Amino acid sequence: MLDTSTRVIFDEDHDAFRDTVRKVVAGLDTDRHEREGMVEREAWLAAGAAGMLCPGVPEAYGGPGLDFVWNAIVGEEVSYAGSAAGWSLQSDIVADYLIAYGSEEQKRRWLPGMVSGEVITAIAMTEPGAGSDLQGMKTMARADGNGWRLSGSKTYITNGQMADLVIVCARSTEEGGARGISLFLVESGDEGFSRGRNLNKIGLHGNDTSELFFDEVKLPADRLLGQENGGFAMLMNQLPQERLSIAVQCQAAAQRAFDLAVEFTKERKAFGKSVFDFQNTRFTLADLKARLQVGWAHIDWAIQRHVRGKLTPAEASAAKLWHSETQFQLCDAALQLHGGAGYMNEYPIARLWRDARVTRIYGGTSEIMKELVAREI
Repeated sequence: MLDTSTRVIFDEDHDAFRDTVRKVVAGLDTDRHEREGMVEREAWLAAGAAGMLCPGVPEAYGGPGLDFVWNAIVGEEVSYAGSAAGWSLQSDIVADYLIAYGSEEQKRRWLPGMVSGEVITAIAMTEPGAGSDLQGMKTMARADGNGWRLSGSKTYITNGQMADLVIVCARSTEEGGARGISLFLVESGDEGFSRGRNLNKIGLHGNDTSELFFDEVKLPADRLLGQENGGFAMLMNQLPQERLSIAVQCQAAAQRAFDLAVEFTKERKAFGKSVFDFQNTRFTLADLKARLQVGWAHIDWAIQRHVRGKLTPAEASAAKLWHSETQFQLCDAALQLHGGAGYMNEYPIARLWRDARVTRIYGGTSEIMKELVAREI
């Protein structure tokens, strides 16, 4: 169980909510999710019924109107449990685009279902030839009467197989660079919208990740999200929370890897004593524990700063960089302390190690994070 006793950003209401989240997460069949490559809709509905989805949605649209601290609790518990459920993407990313930029009609149509789990969402930025460089996207939306015609493809889209609604980033003018990008709402039944295979990934097997294709998808005017040609600025405004969300999940997963390593080394015997009793083991664990102590202090600082509206894009990028790199270092060291057992998929550390690799890539690679931080120096 994730120990939060020394952290100061939570009150009794937060603790009660965390207990609820833990019960729901404990009921997830993560092994089945790994085999089937997705989290069933019933689990989404259970999360919605427990108030775990989209805590920031205002009461007027079916949500509780809470701050990001509540999102962080869900992200921590899901990651600590080793689940790949794509709930944080819906709660921490997609919902805020609709809250910040959606029309009244768009909010009323989609947000209540996102809160309840009846609606599953995704956001499609990455393309086969454009990953962290959003300015290089080729997907095009051309004006067509009172609406648009959308053509192109996206890849590596979390929740892509199951999504009822996808926010699609596309060019709305021929002009290159950051100008002329707009965001569009594409529904699962739209003619010309199709999904490719559920991608075969190194890790995060329990989460569906897809290719998406748009073949002259006809969209009415009300599918534009926010201002025409204002998409790049909208993306930049929302990316800090996305990167903080990833950092939160990285920290919780790193803590789980450490806890597993401590448990295993104390139980495993070698040369007549526990593996934990060897100086190398104790020194390694001491170093990891120190890193975790620093990490939790930083995460709580960043969450509080974000809730106050003070977390800068550079600070969020730095958080994503440090916590994703630290997560992999901890998971790798924890697996090493398991010895040969760590390489066996029956041990949870193997899944944590596999899943950790992508956090240094998605949401912006570590190299891009360094570039963004360096620009503020």
